[in-house]
Amino acid sequence: MGPIGIFDSGYGGLTILQDIRKELPEYDYLYLGDNARAPYGSRSFDRVFEFTLQAVQELFDRGCEMVILACNTSSAKALRNIQQNYLPESAPDKRVLGVLRPSTEVIGQFTTNHHIGILATQGTVSSDSYVIEIKKFSPQSKVHQHACPLWVPLIENNEHTTEAGREFIKKDVEKLLLKNKNIDTILLACTHYPVLKDYIETIVPDGVAVISQGKIVAKSLSDYLLRHPIMDSKCTKNGTVHFLTTENHVEFDKNASHYLDDSIHSTTITLPNKTR
Repeated sequence: MGPIGIFDSGYGGLTILQDIRKELPEYDYLYLGDNARAPYGSRSFDRVFEFTLQAVQELFDRGCEMVILACNTSSAKALRNIQQNYLPESAPDKRVLGVLRPSTEVIGQFTTNHHIGILATQGTVSSDSYVIEIKKFSPQSKVHQHACPLWVPLIENNEHTTEAGREFIKKDVEKLLLKNKNIDTILLACTHYPVLKDYIETIVPDGVAVISQGKIVAKSLSDYLLRHPIMDSKCTKNGTVHFLTTENHVEFDKNASHYLDDSIHSTTITLPNKTR
C-alpha cells in the first residue's frame, strides 16, 4: 500500500493535484516535479519517454501503486509505451494513467457546433494525440490545434502577468481562433495553463467556453477507483501530501505557491539518468 503518485515535468501538475485532492481528500499523494529538466514540450518522443519512465520508477520505488501523469506531453508521448511495454513486464500489478484520455472522452459534451480548439505545448500538438483521441469519442467534431511554446516558460518564471507576457498569450489565442471562426470550445491541454484561464476568458468572444482539465481528471480518477476496488485498496488514506522536486526545494516551494492554496515544503531528489 502507498500514496497515489502525481508526476509532472514541473509545476503544472499541481493544478491537477489540487482538483484531485478536492475530489478525493482522504487519499495520500506523492507529487514529483522534474523541474530541473523542464519544460518537456519541445523534447523528442524518446527523451520524454526516458524522463517520464525514470520518474514513474522513482514513484514506484517510493511505494506508489498508481501514478498519474499530470503532464500532457508525457501523456501524449510516453504513456502508451509505458502501459503497453513497460508495465506488463516490469510492474504488472501497478498502474499509470494520464490526463489526455479523460479530457478527450468528455470534451465533446461542451461544444454545441463541434468545433474544438486545443491550446497545448509543441510536443502535444505534434503528437496529434488530441486530434486522434477526440475523433474516437466525438467523431463529428473538428479539432483545431495551436502550439504555445512560450507559455510554460512564462508561467514558470512568473512573467505571465506582465504586459509583454499577456501580449504573447493574447496573440496565441487569436491565432487559434483564426483557424476557424466557429470554435466554441477551447481545451487548455497543458496543466500549466489553468493559471491563465481567467485572462483567456477576457480574450475569447462571448459564448466560447474555456475548459481546464483538473476537475475532469479528478472525476475520472474517482470513477476509476470505484471501478477498480483492488487498486483502491492499495492506496493509503490518511489525507497527506508530500512533494519531491529535482530542483532546489526552496525555489520549488516559492514558485509552487502560485498554483496551490497551501504552503509547500518539498524535498530535492536526483532521478537516475537511466531507466531499468
